[in-house]
Amino acid sequence: MASVFLTTATTATTPSSLSFTSSSIFLSSHQFHIHKFNFPIQPLKSTTTSFSISCKASPIPVLNFSGEKVGESFLDLRSAPPSTARAVVHRAIVTDLQNKRRGTASTLTRAEVSGGGRKPYPQKKTGRARRGSNRTPLRPGGGVIFGPKPRDWSVKINRKEKRLAISTAVASAASSAVVVEDFGAEFAEKPRTREFIAAMKRWGLDPKEKAMFLMTEVPENVRLSSRNIGTLKMHTPRTLNLFDILDAEKLVLTQGAVDYLNQRYGADYLGSDDEDEEEEDDYEGGEEGVVDGEEGKSLVLLT
Repeated sequence: MASVFLTTATTATTPSSLSFTSSSIFLSSHQFHIHKFNFPIQPLKSTTTSFSISCKASPIPVLNFSGEKVGESFLDLRSAPPSTARAVVHRAIVTDLQNKRRGTASTLTRAEVSGGGRKPYPQKKTGRARRGSNRTPLRPGGGVIFGPKPRDWSVKINRKEKRLAISTAVASAASSAVVVEDFGAEFAEKPRTREFIAAMKRWGLDPKEKAMFLMTEVPENVRLSSRNIGTLKMHTPRTLNLFDILDAEKLVLTQGAVDYLNQRYGADYLGSDDEDEEEEDDYEGGEEGVVDGEEGKSLVLLT
């Protein structure tokens, strides 16, 4: 049973237990997956309002390369309260997707299209509708009415709010998480995709389901062994992002990644703004851009 302790509490009466699912946190339009938690709450006497809670989930089994259980691990993360978790995660994911847009879609109006200066035929005595230019938006080759123009789609979000959204998403996915021992040495000789898929099955993963691996460092042979698996995403702390966390059905962590998450997104984290800014720069520099659609309404992720 997971346990949650409020950092601060309201003056109102607090229920003895609290249950929420990610369906109340994440948008259904993104088809993200539901992870259910039941958190008993122990209120503290205080007169201030609660903005976050400390979430220590149930023990996560630690598996070796053969799929045998060799221990247990814990994720002790700071999480948003259920009443605001949906809004926090939604704001963060919208910010990430907006900031990936290049905003380079551009069309020509009738004033910018080349040609069209001569009247195509006389105003009267032709039996046809009057027309003053061949570049009217009503004709092929003419301008575009209210078409997209280059613009800046970027929006801002507080660093603490973004960090809280990531920790909330990871905490909600803890029920489907698996911790594995470092397996880089198993692929030291050469890349072997078949062996990697066999290891996934031993860990209880379906290669046809989306999975995200979080490792402190991805060896080259491990990267080559997994790159042909289309449903798998390999991440390090520098490339960890909210979209892939929500999109994955299974979360696979190494023990080093668990220690990083507990240290970076735990309830006792007292990091500086410089660390947040450095991590944000690494994330923006490592991600590919998003190009606007032809009509400026759709997003196409470049992988």
